[in-house]
Amino acid sequence: MAEIRYIDAINQAHHEEFARDEHVVVLGEDVGRKGGVFGATAGLIDKFGEDRVIDSPLAESSIAGMAIGMAANGLVPITEFQFADFIHPAFNQIVSEAARMRYRSNNAFGCPVVFRAPWGGSHGTALYHSQSIEAFYSHVPGIKVVAPSTPYDAKGLLKSAIRDPDPVMFLEHKRMYRLVKGEVPSGDFTVPIGPAAVRREGTDLSIFAYGWMLHESLGAAEMVAPEGISVEVVDVRTLVPLDTQTLLKSVGKTNRALVVYEDNRFGGYGAEIAALIAEQAFYDLDAPVTRLGGPDVPGIPFAKPLEEWFFITKEKIADAIRKLAAL
Repeated sequence: MAEIRYIDAINQAHHEEFARDEHVVVLGEDVGRKGGVFGATAGLIDKFGEDRVIDSPLAESSIAGMAIGMAANGLVPITEFQFADFIHPAFNQIVSEAARMRYRSNNAFGCPVVFRAPWGGSHGTALYHSQSIEAFYSHVPGIKVVAPSTPYDAKGLLKSAIRDPDPVMFLEHKRMYRLVKGEVPSGDFTVPIGPAAVRREGTDLSIFAYGWMLHESLGAAEMVAPEGISVEVVDVRTLVPLDTQTLLKSVGKTNRALVVYEDNRFGGYGAEIAALIAEQAFYDLDAPVTRLGGPDVPGIPFAKPLEEWFFITKEKIADAIRKLAAL
């Protein structure tokens, strides 16, 4: 075990999967000599060559389309979109083709593509480099959506995504790349797609979060602990398929639920978790299900004071915890 950064865990997964399976390839903007805009593919081209590490044109629809064609011909492609904000031109290829491949073929063939996308807000990245896209793709049957919050999960879930016979949207919160560190085995291991993880045990209230919001939620739980509020924090980590059993078990234990997500509050992914709890755990609840989401504005503002107004911080989560615990 070694303590490494989130981005290094992703890079390790690439190297190990390339060595394990000669059919694995990666394509995207600057993934070759540059090693990716964040360094996720650093060193791959020197070790495995240009036939498997492919610098693409600035054309996201083509990146997704080529990957789908590669998958249909026996390869296992990983695509990197430099920012999740730029994935929108590829929406039709991902949703209408990749996600529906198994369904349209009556289970005759799948589409083993991993769509990697750095997502979420970071300081100074403003509205064109900070979007949260998870709700769009979580809505579409046929594609799995994962959002790991730790280096261990980033490596293990990426390996599972690469080995999955169907398309996986792999979301990497940009703020975690170099801020979040954790112990990760150097050898081969996987984390199964599906199960959630309880990161902190508690008795008074459950928080459900993923990505960077998990870390802010853990910080908030620490803040309110001296006040006598015991908070359980559940890392959803796989958005589709959702681990409903773990979520409902936590609500049955604490009887209060707070869903925290960075996306716009209206129609965000957290609304689905809230609906699930309201429908299936209504009689366990001592208070209404509460959502803490981003403001309903077109994007994260560039101006520093407005950026701080937009971001969901541990202080804001702690305030939401106090209000819900008091009900």
